[in-house]
Amino acid sequence: MLFDLVDESDTMEVDGVAKSDYMKVVDQCYLCDLCYMTKCPYVPPHEWNVDFPHLMLRAKAVHYKKEGASLRDRVLTSTDAVGKLASIPVVAEVVNTTNRVGATRKLLESAIGVHAEAPLPKFHSNTLRKRAAKRAAPRFEERIGLFVTCYGNRNAPDVVEDMIAVFEHNGVGVELIRNEQCCGMPKLELGDLETVEKHKNANIPMLLELAEKGLRITAPIPSCVLMYRQELPLLFPDDADVKKVQAAMVDPFEFLMARHKDGKLDTAFKSGLGKVAYHVPCHQRVQNIGLKTKDMLELVPDTEIVPIERCSGHDGTYAVKKENYEFAKKICRPVVKRITDGQVDHYISDCPMAGELIEHGVGDASHATSAFTLLRQAYGI
Repeated sequence: MLFDLVDESDTMEVDGVAKSDYMKVVDQCYLCDLCYMTKCPYVPPHEWNVDFPHLMLRAKAVHYKKEGASLRDRVLTSTDAVGKLASIPVVAEVVNTTNRVGATRKLLESAIGVHAEAPLPKFHSNTLRKRAAKRAAPRFEERIGLFVTCYGNRNAPDVVEDMIAVFEHNGVGVELIRNEQCCGMPKLELGDLETVEKHKNANIPMLLELAEKGLRITAPIPSCVLMYRQELPLLFPDDADVKKVQAAMVDPFEFLMARHKDGKLDTAFKSGLGKVAYHVPCHQRVQNIGLKTKDMLELVPDTEIVPIERCSGHDGTYAVKKENYEFAKKICRPVVKRITDGQVDHYISDCPMAGELIEHGVGDASHATSAFTLLRQAYGI
């Protein structure tokens, strides 16, 4: 959007863009944070030295403070409130069925602006926390803390179960955070910094309990890991507890590959995975840890990994909005093409939400899964 406006201006530079068009740029920036890794001309070594995503975040925060947000945007970013309601046993079935019915989705699009064709997450009444409460977890000398996340708990509990199974198979016990709220990323992207701080104040003490036990802490969603590694430390630079949690937070595959380096990873896989297309989420790429998921999967014999380092266009709430859905599909199209042209046996993304939009584009859910699900299959557990 910005470059289009620059190209259409009289000066062919940013100073030629009308101020009335600035919010168009802000609205289309969904904070993938990849400006430094792509070709933004205004980041270092450019003399302006612009931290573009956080400049956009400042604009979103100012706009939210002055104008507030629509009902749709407030609802979409209130993941805890929506999730608690939608994961009630009978309600979950109704919500999931409603989300699949075209006529109902058309009404939803007209009423609040959620696109009728955009994939919406499925809600599980049998949440990860309910499953964990019924399970007698084995004891391990080594442990890792788990920030379950609102999405992992209510929308992707199967993925988190597979994640726990892989860790335990490798001799690492998983200790769930005692309680949690949303990490705050949806509200951050909305510009609602007051609610971000409320979530921070609720979560940091719980995470600190794990960090002060000497545990590393991970999460099944890259955006949630990034929130504690980057965004909250930038927002609250003088908060010592935030810094302690930041130091403890780690990507799950970063942790597992560190164990492999120390000779502690089980590599006795029982079956290969074939050809796997692996979408690398933006919020994982920006952590600068390398392709640890790819590295882990390549330890499996008879397995070929095809990494796809392109944005999926999903970004949590961006792709489901009526005004953004076509943009999101366009952004996702190269990812989908790589998968459909590649004749792969499986396609995965470390971000379940990105995976949903990719699956929507591919039109075939039979080969979509997660890296932890594939590893569980390869281990035979």
